[in-house]
Amino acid sequence: MKQGMMVAVVVVVVSVLAVGAWAMTRKSSIEEPEYRVVRKLGDVELRAYNRMVLAKTDLPDSSFERMSSMGFRTVAGYIFGGNEREEKISMTAPVVMNLGKESSMYFVMPRAYSLESLPKPLSGRVQVVEEGPKTLAVLAFSGYASDAKIREKCALLKQVLQENGVVTSGDFMYMGYNAPWDLVNRRNEVAVLVVEE
Repeated sequence: MKQGMMVAVVVVVVSVLAVGAWAMTRKSSIEEPEYRVVRKLGDVELRAYNRMVLAKTDLPDSSFERMSSMGFRTVAGYIFGGNEREEKISMTAPVVMNLGKESSMYFVMPRAYSLESLPKPLSGRVQVVEEGPKTLAVLAFSGYASDAKIREKCALLKQVLQENGVVTSGDFMYMGYNAPWDLVNRRNEVAVLVVEE
């Protein structure tokens, strides 16, 4: 009996480690926007991002729990072939949700594309736009995201920035790097635009 239980525990541990290793390998192949860290304030990074092209959709409110699935499906429809060329566009990370009164969700398009080379969306709810270089203050956290957790991390980020005299502009945003079925090594971030002096 004890030996059978021991074997079951070993199988579970090996399975969890295998899933974790697979998830890390899979994530490393997903393109992310390029940035450079210009300053660190404890756990907060000030990151300078290059110009990027986005596929985005507007959302009726800023609740992550209510809106993330709808926003994701809308933009994913575009990259999974819902465009004039029926072209499949590679998924990137993170998926970004702006959390203001005028909330939105967007995917950063792969660097191989320019604004002009991307196909037009079939859905009127998807816009393809270019965003100039920017600096974001970013705080990472693990686990599954929720409205409460995002609010808590935004408040912490705001506090650190105020204590260090960093001027910001606009609303906070949530950045998620994982599929819902990723159980380990989940990566989330909250961020806000930094006003450069």
